[in-house]
Amino acid sequence: MGHRALKRHAHWSAAVLACGPEALLGFRSGAALAGIRRTALSYVEVTVARQLGRMTGIRTYICTRLQPQDRHEIDGIPCTSPALTLLNLAAILPRREVERACDEAEVQQLFDLSAIEDVLERFRGGRGAARLRAVVDEHAIGTTLTRPGLEEMALVAMDRRGIARPEVNVRLVCRPGVDWEVDFLWRRPRLVLETDGGRYHSSRDQIERDRRKEADLVIAGYRVLRATWLQVEREADVVARMVRAALEEGQE
Repeated sequence: MGHRALKRHAHWSAAVLACGPEALLGFRSGAALAGIRRTALSYVEVTVARQLGRMTGIRTYICTRLQPQDRHEIDGIPCTSPALTLLNLAAILPRREVERACDEAEVQQLFDLSAIEDVLERFRGGRGAARLRAVVDEHAIGTTLTRPGLEEMALVAMDRRGIARPEVNVRLVCRPGVDWEVDFLWRRPRLVLETDGGRYHSSRDQIERDRRKEADLVIAGYRVLRATWLQVEREADVVARMVRAALEEGQE
């Protein structure tokens, strides 16, 4: 009966049911259910209260300190709370990935600082606590939500080379009635970096639109730099040097 191909939610629900009544969808699978991080895992990650036997397609993580506030439900699937999910992500992902998950949680109105402080206090010294604490204390939550792919790759490349963090995907008013969204903005030196992926910047109409956008930004007093996918992927050092030189020139 029904469809042979199950949707992802069905796999998540089945995995949680297979792990018992106290099990919760968690880690990357829980983050995907909450919409704060995509996942392409071939297995489902589930948080459990005790050791279980090995099950095909399921990876379990034991947590014996779960409290009622750590339990959540989305689309009828029991899962870890957004705060605990972020802590779990911090235990297994690099810092930049945790920043981005926090940014997305803020956009989805799931970022609850008081809940995160509660989780950090109860799991002090545990895996991921130090990393999540550093992100909460040092990162401006919600300011670096890049689009997956080229923008994220560019931001990571600049981070690794010590470039000052820009604002990401912000709208600039060039003149009354005319505003544009830019990929990266360093506001004080009035510097913009646009990253051009072939898929969205190769048609004639899009090229014309990009040129109008650049003209409006330049007239409004912004310096506009551009970098292609190949440049970011293969010549990140050159892109970083270009941005650094423009930033230093803007400070003169």
